[in-house]
Amino acid sequence: MQRIGSVLQGQRSKMTGELFEKMIDAACRYYKEKGIAVIEKTPEPMKVLSQMDQRGQFKACFTKQAQPDYKGAQRGGKTVVFEAKHTDADRIAYSRLTETQIENMYAYEAMGAECFVLVSFMLQDFYRIPWSVWKNMKNLYGRKYLLQSDLEKFRVKVAGYDIHTQGNILHFLDGIDGGTEDDR
Repeated sequence: MQRIGSVLQGQRSKMTGELFEKMIDAACRYYKEKGIAVIEKTPEPMKVLSQMDQRGQFKACFTKQAQPDYKGAQRGGKTVVFEAKHTDADRIAYSRLTETQIENMYAYEAMGAECFVLVSFMLQDFYRIPWSVWKNMKNLYGRKYLLQSDLEKFRVKVAGYDIHTQGNILHFLDGIDGGTEDDR
């Protein structure tokens, strides 16, 4: 029975992660249509191992650890780089990012990019945690995880409607130079 529970939890996590990604993609479409930003999902680095079969499937393997999930630029040229994480718990751990993602966030930050971790709690509450906070959570909060209750000041507004996801739009760029609608 424990194995079935693990499988079900894995399927649920995959589905919620995919839905969160669709919500982010909807926001990216919105930002592009409004001329606010062009942000795209970073493709996973992989190598194809076999030709496609009659069902359209092929074998592949990842060639290196994943980069941050999304990269792009805001109006005015500011680079935006972020990792997206979903949790059904009341906390999110620093360890949810890989070493490669962490290294990339530091590198992009050093170049002046706007870097953050976009977090979904139960697909109900969303937060844009600045990289400066994420990377220093141990010093700032005394632990290597953040509780949802720690994050209120980073809450992302959810408003508008997206026809593709049939849901509200995450305004994750609000408050970042060039990311608000107020200056149009």
